[in-house]
Amino acid sequence: MNCGRKGERVATARRQSGEAGPTALLVLAALALCLFLLLPLGTLLLRSVLDESGQFSLARFHAFATAPGMGEAVWNTLWVALTVTFLVVPAAFLYAYALQRSCIPLKGLWRTLGLSPLLGPSLIGAIALIQWFGTQGVLKAWLGGVSVYGAPGIILGTVFASFPHALMILMVALGTMDARLYEAADALGASRWRKFCTVTLPAAKYGLVSAAMVVFAYSVSEFGIPKVIGGNFKVLAVEIYVQAVGQQNFGRGAVVALLLLIPVVLAFLVDRQMQKKQKATLTARAVPYLPRSDWRRDLPLLAWTVLTAGAMLAVLGMAVYTSFITFWPYNLELSLNHYTYGLQEAGVLNAYINSVRMAAWTAICGAPFVFGAAYLLEKTGKPQSLLHSLIQGLASVPMGVPGLVLGIGYILFFNHPDNPLNGLYQTLTILVLVNVVHFYTSCHLTAITSLKSLDKEFEAVGASLKVSRLVTFWRVTLPVCMPAVLEIFRYLFINAMTTVSAVVFLYSPDTMPASVSILNLDEAGELGPAAAMASLIVATTALYSLLHSVLSHFFLRKQQAWRTLRR
Repeated sequence: MNCGRKGERVATARRQSGEAGPTALLVLAALALCLFLLLPLGTLLLRSVLDESGQFSLARFHAFATAPGMGEAVWNTLWVALTVTFLVVPAAFLYAYALQRSCIPLKGLWRTLGLSPLLGPSLIGAIALIQWFGTQGVLKAWLGGVSVYGAPGIILGTVFASFPHALMILMVALGTMDARLYEAADALGASRWRKFCTVTLPAAKYGLVSAAMVVFAYSVSEFGIPKVIGGNFKVLAVEIYVQAVGQQNFGRGAVVALLLLIPVVLAFLVDRQMQKKQKATLTARAVPYLPRSDWRRDLPLLAWTVLTAGAMLAVLGMAVYTSFITFWPYNLELSLNHYTYGLQEAGVLNAYINSVRMAAWTAICGAPFVFGAAYLLEKTGKPQSLLHSLIQGLASVPMGVPGLVLGIGYILFFNHPDNPLNGLYQTLTILVLVNVVHFYTSCHLTAITSLKSLDKEFEAVGASLKVSRLVTFWRVTLPVCMPAVLEIFRYLFINAMTTVSAVVFLYSPDTMPASVSILNLDEAGELGPAAAMASLIVATTALYSLLHSVLSHFFLRKQQAWRTLRR
């Protein structure tokens, strides 16, 4: 009897000691998220409601409300974002519908071109639009005397930059459908239009709402495009930059940042609420939908796809072409002058190296942290515990925080003289940290989705065989989830290379990223070198994507051999 009780106590002690390690790691992950996410945002909030003497006051908000042009900036930001959303979502839906629900040829090519804006900073679209429709643009007559500088250029540039974000969501939404629903509609004699309205649209409505919210939030918080092509058209994102960098008025910048945060958070909350209502469109008995060739549908969709992909290619192509032109538009001879000037005389070579280093360290540090935290949440401890809920909540916050807002929060928190971490400010380390935090949510959701596909029996079998949790993770969990891990690496690297808003307040002359150097070249009127540096970033991200795909293919052939059917 005593031996049995002793054995139970030993087993309980072992179980508790086995849970202590993951719990301690979860606590460290929660502390890291609080330190690098919650505290900067809290400092931003406090700075906006405290006066110079440290007393509670709404004077900054009153000063903002009564300042000339601020109301105009708020209104411009909202109506431009709504216009972009109404343009992008239908266009992306038709493009995704053509890729997923038709039999058009060369789908791989059209998909690559549709997602191509992700390879470069948003500034590249604004630069190309200036060359197409600017004062000396090739097609300036097409605008009928309307200047591209201002709202038209911001709208066109943001449509180009936000299109792939909506496309990715809608391709997923249209990619899962039960063919039996269409068979039932055919049996009932439903017309093509009725099937579209009663089957396709209801199944894709949550994807449409998510795409609309993502595009709206992107448009509200976009900084680079209005800075380059906006002219005197006031928007909130540029006002934050002017207050923080131009006037060193960080208190006013904090107020503007909070106002910018409100519509983004509202869009995020609407999207989350819609996701809760979403139900599965595929069941265990579902039959995958395979489109059948129909020229009456495929031909118009092919025309739309070619037109849209051609527009994407024209924007990227013009930016690359501009980088090789000697002196636009007077000397169209091709040369490498803009590259040599940018890399040698303008000092952009160091900025380019900084970007590569920053992107590499963001992926190397961010991917293990994100996946490790997601693993601890999903596979250890009690899912309903306070600690788990805290980390899940913190992991979802970055999705609703624009990069400019996060950057202002980092300035106010890390640049404070009493902060022991003050030494991180303007270093490469803080640029890596802000990028990991800024892009955390998407990576976290990717990791959680992959981990949820694993049966918990793996851990149970490992425990029954007295195999440590670490061995099970290394030999089973990580190899199975390797595609998700590699995707997180790629996502972090590309976004760190192309981001402007998250790092524009945090660099020093020695740590300036290439994306910010493009902004500085544009401000100096050096459009050619700016286009050259943007093209260099596109080439780097494209090369990395290609190398990533090749290495992933060979690596996963070994690690994912279990997926191959053996007969």
